[in-house]
Amino acid sequence: MKSRKLKHTRRRATIFTAAAASAVAGVALLPNWNAGASTVTEPQVDARTKAAFQSLADAVFTDRTNALVDRPSHGGKKAIAEGFSGKVKLSSGIGRTENTARKQLDDRKNRLARNGEKYSAGSTKVTLDRTDVKGRTAVVRVTENTTLTYAKVTGGEPGTTGFQAHHELTFTADTQGSWKVTKIRETGDGYLAVNQLAQPKTTNVAAKTTTTTTPAAPRAAITKRPPAAPKNLTGGEYNYQAMAAYAEKHWTNYNPAYPNFNGAGAGGDCTNFVSQSLKEGGWKHVPGYVYDYTRWFGTADIQSHSFVGVNEWSWFAQNSKRTTSLANVYQMDVGDVLQIDFDKDGSKDHTMIVTSRRNGVPYLTYHSTNTLRRSVTSIISSYPNAAYYAYRT
Repeated sequence: MKSRKLKHTRRRATIFTAAAASAVAGVALLPNWNAGASTVTEPQVDARTKAAFQSLADAVFTDRTNALVDRPSHGGKKAIAEGFSGKVKLSSGIGRTENTARKQLDDRKNRLARNGEKYSAGSTKVTLDRTDVKGRTAVVRVTENTTLTYAKVTGGEPGTTGFQAHHELTFTADTQGSWKVTKIRETGDGYLAVNQLAQPKTTNVAAKTTTTTTPAAPRAAITKRPPAAPKNLTGGEYNYQAMAAYAEKHWTNYNPAYPNFNGAGAGGDCTNFVSQSLKEGGWKHVPGYVYDYTRWFGTADIQSHSFVGVNEWSWFAQNSKRTTSLANVYQMDVGDVLQIDFDKDGSKDHTMIVTSRRNGVPYLTYHSTNTLRRSVTSIISSYPNAAYYAYRT
């Protein structure tokens, strides 16, 4: 995501495909300890306990998703995770934290509605990736897969948007052997899922290069209904539909012909993914030295910094004249690219590609966090104070 020196590439970790138990059924999977019995020895985490951990995690993230869905009032109905009691449940502190999170997501839902976007349904499934136990502490790593159905506010919305996120939950056992969630944190790169509230990852210093001058892209406005900026999607040098099709095919199913930079400690895989999509649509390699931002190339074995780095990609795109800057993010069309500087420090943080445009609204697909067809309206509602850069490809 961020500018970086190339590191040893890693392949994407395999995500277990076992289906998550439902949040409600999870209560029935709780271990059958004797209530009130003191446990002198360290508690054991067997398959049933792991299933209960998974079910509670599923409930937590389902509750967050439900907070975004537009539906009639529940009449004070409790969150699913609050229904867990006994030997596996939320700590009081995490319960309060999640209650605050759901209220913030409800506010996000209302901001989206004011801007003409609603979700009519949501589905969240959590799979258990790994459980590490040390004494009375269990660290549980899970993968969340969420799909949200767009409500037909204007009638032209895509069917769904989706994302995949990674989390870590820490469970602590008391002397009676009861496990409580005492910490929840995001472990993926980016923190850019629509139901996440953690601040996106940024760097504190602007990107640097060995040259003294680099192109500076102008910021794009985020107001709705800007002047039209029509794009010729057919018959030109590039195949924009091929770019979009590639991105929508590989948003979770990573292409093994390229390295995966997620979790590599260098900012994520977002720009690498967008470069792959552009290459699929006709962008040609410009061979040369990897540090030279006027060069652009990427294979399984070697990648220029402009292929995988946010700022370097921007410098290459402008210097090569392969892009022009758009005045407004709502002018983007299929195959165009959006970058964000979350903290406005002059160093761009994230890269996305437009894979659909409906009724004047661009929909973006990206890695870090893996996301399919998220509207620019949703992005702006989540990060209204960020700086945006829109590129016509």
